[in-house]
Amino acid sequence: MKILLSPAKKLDFSKAPKIDATNECVFPQKTEKLKELLKTFSPKKIGELMKLSPQLSNLNHQRFQTMGSDFNEKSRAGFAFNGEVYAGLDIESFSEEDLDEAERKLRILSGLYGVLKPSTLIEPYRLEMGTKLVVDGNKNLYEFWGNDVLEFLEKEEEEVIINLASNEYNKVAQLKKFDGVVITPIFKEFKNGEYKVIMVYAKRARGMMAQWIIKNKIERHKDVKNFTKGGYIFNEKLSLDNEWVFTR
Repeated sequence: MKILLSPAKKLDFSKAPKIDATNECVFPQKTEKLKELLKTFSPKKIGELMKLSPQLSNLNHQRFQTMGSDFNEKSRAGFAFNGEVYAGLDIESFSEEDLDEAERKLRILSGLYGVLKPSTLIEPYRLEMGTKLVVDGNKNLYEFWGNDVLEFLEKEEEEVIINLASNEYNKVAQLKKFDGVVITPIFKEFKNGEYKVIMVYAKRARGMMAQWIIKNKIERHKDVKNFTKGGYIFNEKLSLDNEWVFTR
């Protein structure tokens, strides 16, 4: 079983434990190509490309300029991301055994890196998968990554993917072509007489489910229906074959 997560815009490079063992970048050549291209962009161009404020444009321009420097910050991907999903994941609570399990199961999709394992060292960056960045004649990052992510997942020889990534990110994995089972959990809240997706809660729930699968060493996708963390329960009436709805 593999779990897919999206990255987060918020970063915190102070949390990673100092452990020597790390995984190298999955697609080093393609990642380096993106870094070198983005280093040529002015703050204004970065801001226009990513629709950022002047302050964030300058910050991300500086990030790209310092990439590759020995003095630049580096952290493990699983610890560096700091949004709602990662609050739910709470990787700082993982034991060494949990971290080993996460290394085997968890894959984070990334506009800059393609795919990240939890221990992969990353540098501070911002590059959302939906960015319309022209690279090598490709009009956006989906075209640039092509079949790479899908082929990587196929080579891992797992039969099940639990897709907890957003649509923006899971699109790059071309999951409809995956030669196995893909389950997409959806989290809904009961509000004003009906069940609705409230994104801030849904994001945290994705992280909580990833944590639960990892800590409980879940191997059979059918067992994911037993997830009850945060007060959610599997709602069979609202679910489809490969879209499982959890409500509270």
